[in-house]
Amino acid sequence: MTAPKKTLNAPTLPVAAPAVQIDEAEVEFTAIRAQGAGGQNVNKVSSAVHLRFDIHASSLPDDVKQRLLALRDQRINADGVVVIKAQRTRSQDMNRADALARLQELVDRVATPPRARRATKPTYGSKQRRLEGKSLRSQVKAGRGKVTD
Repeated sequence: MTAPKKTLNAPTLPVAAPAVQIDEAEVEFTAIRAQGAGGQNVNKVSSAVHLRFDIHASSLPDDVKQRLLALRDQRINADGVVVIKAQRTRSQDMNRADALARLQELVDRVATPPRARRATKPTYGSKQRRLEGKSLRSQVKAGRGKVTD
């Protein structure tokens, strides 16, 4: 009789709750109606939603506000207003939820500060390999164009 194989159980990490929650009362939604002569896309466009979120007037922590304002994103204008457009579905409620989820994703990205990276120095071995590669390349370059008989 053989012993059962031991299996490693990967430790399960608890799902982290979002660090900063957005207050939905601070978010302004605008329903965008179709414009023009109409056509096949009229229904789809008529449910489009524009979400506007003012960073300065929000209840977010100051450090998160600063990182949001410093973030290079085309959805954040110079006045500190985030504008997210959603028109993926025909339902206005689903577009609203989609836009809110994308705003939360944007805030979550800046809510956790980046970890400081440790400055690494090149090791002795890596320096030697670099120098060897350099000398080999210089020998190859020096030998180019020379005809040997």
